[in-house]
Amino acid sequence: MDNLRFASIILLLGAIACGQNAKEKHVAVPVQNDYIRAIPGENDSIPEALSQKGEVLIAYSDCYTCHKTNTRAKGPAFGDIAARYPIQQAYVDMLANRIIAGGSGAWGSPVMLPHPDLPFKDAQYMVYYILSLKELEDNY
Repeated sequence: MDNLRFASIILLLGAIACGQNAKEKHVAVPVQNDYIRAIPGENDSIPEALSQKGEVLIAYSDCYTCHKTNTRAKGPAFGDIAARYPIQQAYVDMLANRIIAGGSGAWGSPVMLPHPDLPFKDAQYMVYYILSLKELEDNY
């Protein structure tokens, strides 16, 4: 009998709590992209031919398994990567090395698998395409 009373009290408290929550107004909280943390710096231009090569290489790779152009998936969106890093050769080389070596921590806990067979020049082309998305957004 005591177990039945205890269960009844728990159900009653749960019903009261749910009833009070139903009366509260729910306010939409805007999504913030605090995880981007843009790095300040001047942007160089990217020749269109280089970004086009990168776009083709990405299309034939496994990149879209974890990344999308404008939406965060398992990894960051390419647009978010472009928003974080200035278009400078040092960042192109760093990101190309990161694609080849893999890594984690720059965007939270997801792990990017290494791509050790990818030539460094091809990884650079891929980064040129990703960073060129910044230029495309600035033109609109």
